Amino acid sequence: MPLDPQAKAVLDQLASLNLPAYHTLSAPEARAQAEAMRPAAAGEPVARVRDMTVPGPGGDIPVRVYTPEGSGPFGALVFYHGGGWVIGSIAGSDVTCRSLTNRAACVVVSVDYRLAPEHKFPAAAEDCYTATRWVAENAAVIDVDPERIAIGGISAGGNLAAVVALMARDRGGPALVHQLLVVPVTDYNVDTPSYRENSEGYQLSKDAMVWFWNHYLTGEGDGRHPHAAPLQAEDLRGLPPATVMTAEFDPLRDEGEAYAARLHEAGVPVTTTRYPGMIHGFFSMAAVLDQGKKAVDDAAVALRAAFAARPSVRAGD
Repeated sequence: MPLDPQAKAVLDQLASLNLPAYHTLSAPEARAQAEAMRPAAAGEPVARVRDMTVPGPGGDIPVRVYTPEGSGPFGALVFYHGGGWVIGSIAGSDVTCRSLTNRAACVVVSVDYRLAPEHKFPAAAEDCYTATRWVAENAAVIDVDPERIAIGGISAGGNLAAVVALMARDRGGPALVHQLLVVPVTDYNVDTPSYRENSEGYQLSKDAMVWFWNHYLTGEGDGRHPHAAPLQAEDLRGLPPATVMTAEFDPLRDEGEAYAARLHEAGVPVTTTRYPGMIHGFFSMAAVLDQGKKAVDDAAVALRAAFAARPSVRAGD
């Protein structure tokens, strides 16, 4: 279908700002630009927000813990922000995390993993895995049921979620009930039909993705490692059920759908939805895109179902 009118309005507004493309900037300049573009509007209120740190392989990892109204222990979503492994932050994903906390009625733990190029692959993935293990091992501290932990993220965060699922399977845990992969990066390949159709003019460009990859990886060999490109994993059996969301006008569309197909072939329960007329960042634009709001609601439904499939057991029950 054609580009959604609401998405077109967003693109027109971005174009009117005449901002330099990320691939023309240094990493610090790109981060400053992304921070300046962050919406000033506050997110939804939640019952409690705590900033904490988790011991990590390269030092303490900041995390922000969002707790919903109600009585725990709750299911938990460990969330990894997007930004091509180079930009993005806890603050930048605050609005989205608050929405997911309320709609899925779960604790959301947002992870501020190390960024490239200062910290190359696999630093981000190792931080995300370490934070996820910490949630499972310290569940009582944050009022979480350790048997109801999901992982998820957007774009590079979706990549990291897919990678953490592989790590958890191969490293003996933690057990995960779901993986939420929103417009995920799954392959080191910029020559797919969706890249050719959407290489520029739809928010995320091919040039930007090449720039992100070049900052993240040490060399092309890293791009064949499944912890950088999970589509390269030989075996996807035994992974947690997945929700995969793609956008029609997104260079990453085809690799996200290819990963979903691989999961299905491996016997992993997977729900795949392509949101028509949408651009890459639509999920984070729920305030102005109806399809973005629908996607957040769809994600919450999937998470609620995953948590309900593993009912919480209180001490003494």
